Amino acid sequence: MSSPQTADWPLTGINPIDQDALKSQVRSSKPVKNFAIENFLDLDFANEVHDCFPSFEEAKGLGKNTASSINEQNKYQVSDSTLFKPALLRLHEMLASDYFCSLLSNVFEIPNLLPDAELAGGGIHQTGPRGHLDVHLDFNYMPERKLFRRMNILIYFNKDWNEDWGGNIELWDEKVKNCVHSFPPTFNRCVVFETNEISYHGVTAVKCPEGNARKSFAGYYYTTETPDWWDGKAHSTVFKARPDEKLKGTILMPADRIRRLFRRVRRGVGRLVK
Repeated sequence: MSSPQTADWPLTGINPIDQDALKSQVRSSKPVKNFAIENFLDLDFANEVHDCFPSFEEAKGLGKNTASSINEQNKYQVSDSTLFKPALLRLHEMLASDYFCSLLSNVFEIPNLLPDAELAGGGIHQTGPRGHLDVHLDFNYMPERKLFRRMNILIYFNKDWNEDWGGNIELWDEKVKNCVHSFPPTFNRCVVFETNEISYHGVTAVKCPEGNARKSFAGYYYTTETPDWWDGKAHSTVFKARPDEKLKGTILMPADRIRRLFRRVRRGVGRLVK
C-alpha cells in the first residue's frame, strides 16, 4: 500500500500510503477492520529505530512487567516516552501526529481519532523466551479521561526472526473458534486493527533462544465520541481460551481469576484495618 516518495507526504521515515487503496482493502477485511503493511518504515529509519531499542535486560529495568496472570508471561513494556532514544521518540510523535490520525480516521471510517500521548499500555514491548499473551479483548474505556478505545497499531523490529520462534499476532473471530490472521512479528511489518467487542487477538508462545526477545512498538487510538458498539459497560482486558486450551479455559483461568479477586479483597481489607 506504499507509493513512491512524494513532495506532499509529510511523515519522513514512514513510507507513503495510498489511502484510497488501503481504505478499499480495510472495508472488506475480517474479522474486524484491519490491515498489514510490509516495509512500513523507510529502511534507513527502520534500522535507526531497531538500533535504539533497549536490550531485553535493559527493558526489564526501564519498564513494567505486564505478566500479572496465567494469561501473560515474560513481557515488559516501556511507556514513558522521556526514556525513548531520538529515533523511537520520532516514531512515536509521527504515529501521534494529526496527519497520521486523520489518515487512520479516513481509512477506517472512524472520525476524530485521538492518539494517547501517555501511551497507556503502549510504547516499547518486549517479550522474552517462554513469553506469551493469550487471546483477549482490550479494555474498552478510560473513565478518568472519558476516552473509548478504538484502534491498535503494532510495528515489529525483529531481524532474522525464525518463524519457529512463534510470537505471531493473531486475529480471531468473535467466538474465538477460528484464527482469521496470524502474522509473524517480522522486521518492519505494521499491523493495525479496530478494537471493539469482537476484536479478539493474542500472541502465540515466544520460543526464541535465550538472549533474544520479540520487539515491537505499540500505539493506541481513541475517540471521545461514543462508538456504535458501546453498551454502557466498561471492562478491563477480557481473556478467552483458544479451542485447543480446554484445561486452561475450564480450570486454570477461572482459578487464576479467583486468586486475583481474593488478593484484591485482602488488600482492601488490609487498608480498612490500618
